[in-house]
Amino acid sequence: MSQPALTVTAPGQAAGRGRRLLEIVGAAAIAATYIFLILTQPADIANGPSSFSALVALGGFLLGAVLLIVAVVPVLPTSTLVLIPVALVLNVVLGQLMGSTGLPFYIDAIGTVLIAVLAGPAAGAATGALSSIVWSFFNPTVLPFAAGAALIGFLAGMAARGGLFRRFYLAPFAGFATGILAGVVSAPIAAFVFGGTSGLGTGAIVSAFRAMGDTLLAAITKQALISDPMDKAIVFTIAALLAYALPRRTTFQFPFVRRYRVLAGKAPAAPATPAAPATSAAPATSVAPAAPATHPTPDA
Repeated sequence: MSQPALTVTAPGQAAGRGRRLLEIVGAAAIAATYIFLILTQPADIANGPSSFSALVALGGFLLGAVLLIVAVVPVLPTSTLVLIPVALVLNVVLGQLMGSTGLPFYIDAIGTVLIAVLAGPAAGAATGALSSIVWSFFNPTVLPFAAGAALIGFLAGMAARGGLFRRFYLAPFAGFATGILAGVVSAPIAAFVFGGTSGLGTGAIVSAFRAMGDTLLAAITKQALISDPMDKAIVFTIAALLAYALPRRTTFQFPFVRRYRVLAGKAPAAPATPAAPATSAAPATSVAPAAPATHPTPDA
């Protein structure tokens, strides 16, 4: 009678499942916080961390972002941990500048998309959510849009995994499609939480649709479907330019880039290692001395 075979889970498989579980829980925390904001429609969230709804949103989005980062840190090179703060600053600075220009664009996700291209969907989602959290300390109205920012990072990572950044001309199309989904997700937040949009250029578009008789949600959704796809097409293009501008040895340090061949081109060749010197010479073979030649003696 044969006994059932015992299956032993390899440590690498167990670690991979643990990371996947953290990613799922982190994404669920961000999604749950988004649903909370839609259902409660807190008008006091613009007051910053002093309001209860802002604290709930801050805690939910921060928890999700931290879990995503914890999930991907074990497989990230040290360069990513240095690059994420740079991406956060890039998002906040560019977003703040574009918000004051009156143009119907945001340009606040270049750092998020760059991290997603180099490190994958989870890292991109975490960077997007963290960007909104950091930015909210300067502009509290940005905090409720953290779920949309996380979605942009996730979709950018999926586009990179699918090879859309391997062909440079496909990056804008990936950004355009991402913008459609991001616009649909952000429109209810702008409508139900803020009763409109805070941007100068986007607010003008919403007002124009409202003047045509559209409801607030319909006007904001139409504005989002106009602004967001074009904005994300620009963002994805710039992020692709930055990714290809980095030294190849730097980009190929990322396991995500190597595993899914995210960028075009071959991996840089490893430096040749010098050949080890011979430790001992081959033993010389001894040759026996030849016997002396015998000469015939003359006949007597």
